[in-house]
Amino acid sequence: MPTQESPRRRELLDVLRSARVPLGVAEAAERMRLHPNTARLHLDALVSEGLAERRAEASPGPGRPRAVYTPRRAMDRGGVRDYLSLARVLLGRWASADPARAREEAMETGREWGRLLAAPPAPSGQPSAGRSVAALVALLDGLGFAPRAEGGDGAGRAPERIRLRHCPFLELAEEHGRLVCPLHLGLMRGALERLDAPLTATGLEPFAEPDSCVAHLAGTAAHREKEDHPR
Repeated sequence: MPTQESPRRRELLDVLRSARVPLGVAEAAERMRLHPNTARLHLDALVSEGLAERRAEASPGPGRPRAVYTPRRAMDRGGVRDYLSLARVLLGRWASADPARAREEAMETGREWGRLLAAPPAPSGQPSAGRSVAALVALLDGLGFAPRAEGGDGAGRAPERIRLRHCPFLELAEEHGRLVCPLHLGLMRGALERLDAPLTATGLEPFAEPDSCVAHLAGTAAHREKEDHPR
């Protein structure tokens, strides 16, 4: 259980921080009124989480050195996060720019993001449209979009659209859709480009239905030219 979810572990970390010297298991257990085995379990968990350090302290007499614990001097990684407010501030700043330019920049940012996330195709050759869509769906699923490919016939015709049934940035999309939605469209285009796919995302319908957005797919101009003029 992470420290932020364990009041007892947070309390033990405070005990280590308030101690003037490193504490052994017995001292920590006494101050926390815990059984030594329970105290050791929590102390070792703090070490695993990077919040405490354990070292061997030489014993004045015979016997094994005892383990002592000290707090790790670093920013406390527990507590509240508020990335949504940060995103709102940044999007608000972006939105105050020229609308057409802001949309273009959002699209390009998404495209770079998609190129970064997608794995390049195997050297054996250009992947098929079906495999490309499957790779894109897997990528979007990993990001939390709950995607579903639609429109393919299972006989060689690739899906024509991807339905996004969940938006991991829903509040931001509702407030700044003219930036967030182009960002998502750019993400799909960049990923397909990185995959060297024979198709691209031609458009994204935000909230096409009350419970989903729809991305439309079509063959690229270069792919259509190859089909029209095969070697």
